[in-house]
Amino acid sequence: MRLRPILPEIRPLHPMPRTSPALVSLPKATTTSRVLVVGDVLDDIIVAPSRRPSENTDTDARIQHRAGGSAANTAAWLGTLGVRTDFVGRVGVTDVQRHTQLLVNAGVTPHLSHATSEPTGTVVITVDGPTRTMLTDRGASAGLSLDRITDELLAGVAVVHLTGYTVLESRSPVAYRRLVGRIRAAGARLSLDPASAGFIREYRPAAFLDLVSGADLFFPSLDEGRLLTGEEEPEAVVRSLAERFGVVALALPDGSSVAGRASGPLTVTETAASRFVDPIGAGDAFAAGFLCGWLHSPSVALSSRKAVKVAAFAMAVVGGRPSR
Repeated sequence: MRLRPILPEIRPLHPMPRTSPALVSLPKATTTSRVLVVGDVLDDIIVAPSRRPSENTDTDARIQHRAGGSAANTAAWLGTLGVRTDFVGRVGVTDVQRHTQLLVNAGVTPHLSHATSEPTGTVVITVDGPTRTMLTDRGASAGLSLDRITDELLAGVAVVHLTGYTVLESRSPVAYRRLVGRIRAAGARLSLDPASAGFIREYRPAAFLDLVSGADLFFPSLDEGRLLTGEEEPEAVVRSLAERFGVVALALPDGSSVAGRASGPLTVTETAASRFVDPIGAGDAFAAGFLCGWLHSPSVALSSRKAVKVAAFAMAVVGGRPSR
């Protein structure tokens, strides 16, 4: 498969109007199913330099602050889409009220614990057109315990969504496996976004796959998929991963996707038309869109179209969450 070029209209990073037409047109979910998202909630500092930075001097840049964290971003998109969504995360003690309100504003029910000696995690993201570089201090999010997920939270949940950050930062693989057992006992599906090639590389790809194999839904980026499988072509990546997961939905850099199960044909979904602002959070929105479609009807094709559409909306706003 030949990858199409990155979206051609690349503009400098700038804020969207609060009443962006793209977000106003987001369709709402028609399901009453509930999703539980567990993972990181961070603060993003987004830097768009006016030119290549020079050493030992100043470089003009547009710097904007946004709420972030892959899991919290996905929860915010789900809530904006009208999906009943609970979120479990951890922040610094001084940020509990602020992050609680931001999630509530997105239609999410938050369950935030806090750290008294650690600040909320922060990511400095340098954006250069379609590429981004991230410097990450996970702060309080690194101390999130998977054992904090109560039976009450799991009761009646259709899908539990986790990110690789949280899986790999948990105190031991035992905590993750224990949570998976409880998810299965509750009759829920397990959804996983590997979230970072860098974290996976440090953990070792084979060990990561051995730990998370068996998830019902898996949402890698192309870089993550290539790292995990050793394959280059998107179709080969999906077919390899589909041997370990129920459904694999691979988000491609140009905004399109390849998705499928171990048996049956793959679904290729073309890029949705969108004005491009930055790539931050597009993968998180992609997962939210797919889950929203899947809850309505477990169709790979339908869910992929929804995923690509929501990812396009994400690329049209500054940062990783919906603009409200």
